[in-house]
Amino acid sequence: MRPDNTLLIIGHKTSTVRRAKAFGLDVILLQHKSKLDPEQAELADVTFVVDYTDWELVRPLVEAAYRTWGFRAALSLTEPGLDIAARINDLLGLGGTGYEVSHRLRDKWVMRRHLADAEGLGIAADLVSDRARLERFGAEYGYPFIVKPTDMTAGWGLLPVDGPDDLERVWGEVRRLREDGVTYGTTLFTIQDFIMEEYVSGPEFSIEAFSFGGRHSIVAITEKLVDDGHFVELGHTLPARIDEALERDIVRTVTRFLDVIGLADGPSHTEVRIGARGPAVIESHNRIGGDRIGDLIRTAYGIDLADYAVAWPFGLVDELPDRPAPLAGACVRFLHGRPGRIQRLSGIDELEAHPDVIATELTAKVGDVVRPLQNNWDRLGLVAVRGADSDAAVATCNDLLASIDVETVDDARELAGIEVA
Repeated sequence: MRPDNTLLIIGHKTSTVRRAKAFGLDVILLQHKSKLDPEQAELADVTFVVDYTDWELVRPLVEAAYRTWGFRAALSLTEPGLDIAARINDLLGLGGTGYEVSHRLRDKWVMRRHLADAEGLGIAADLVSDRARLERFGAEYGYPFIVKPTDMTAGWGLLPVDGPDDLERVWGEVRRLREDGVTYGTTLFTIQDFIMEEYVSGPEFSIEAFSFGGRHSIVAITEKLVDDGHFVELGHTLPARIDEALERDIVRTVTRFLDVIGLADGPSHTEVRIGARGPAVIESHNRIGGDRIGDLIRTAYGIDLADYAVAWPFGLVDELPDRPAPLAGACVRFLHGRPGRIQRLSGIDELEAHPDVIATELTAKVGDVVRPLQNNWDRLGLVAVRGADSDAAVATCNDLLASIDVETVDDARELAGIEVA
């Protein structure tokens, strides 16, 4: 193994290890036992099976690996590993994103405090300590407002407070979630605290960027499809169907946000809403967006951000232009079903042969229970497609999604909260 040609990867999927090996890199992998794929261990030069979210366990392993083999960069593209990769960067002086910046993005309360004095980037926020504090926030900033965990993703635990009559219900949910923790989706997340934020109405977008030594290439603006009844994302389309003036405002806001937050290198996924005062940053992550957004970018722009994340620290890729031109449109829609036990599933296998389909996924099976739609982990699958432009991609995606049949029957016992595998 060659120290200057070695990458330490924390978590993530097998595809990331494959990419690193395709670039000719040596790989040291830290992987959680619940996420280990045998192919990862075959591809990696060295593999440590460890709870990579625990710094006290990770630090001595990393120090020993650095003394023994050496490595030039540490990388994580999965949310629970981001702060650990940043700690490694700081510990060993590797450059890249350090813990202070990573944690500003990981912890929503830390981010809000950091942005408080940045004109045009702050929105009202406070920590939730008790019911009275919820009530004071509503009285000062009005209703509706949002309560959510400071350190979660996928819309888990997001609670709208529509008015004073909601306070008791929301405070009860906060206490329950603190006690129960993350009960499904992934066990690598823990609940630390809850934050209140003023509600920003208007359409929602995500901005996919890559930073090169402090210069931010805004690769794509992704249009989010949501439902007025909840905040769960139903799909994504890119390039977003917006006018030039709004596009300039979004690019300007996100570029300034990344500068203020201190992110200088690597991918970022920033979510904004367009409110009465213009684009407002809701949250951001120093990783590639989930929900197959990476696949959509490859399809619409011919750019693989995961390749850039792996190769940029080694100087193996050239910098991207500030605003790459799209080549096509792309869309992903998520499969949901009526709450109950799944009795029949049909239609998704037939979609794989469709010439415009770039990905299909089915995470449910007959016998599983469909939960009421509360967060992204309640999805049953997805369909992603390409099109000549965004309108064409959306139309195809909607048609294909409508061809999938999910038949459920009521099961009061399961819907009362008993989980199934």
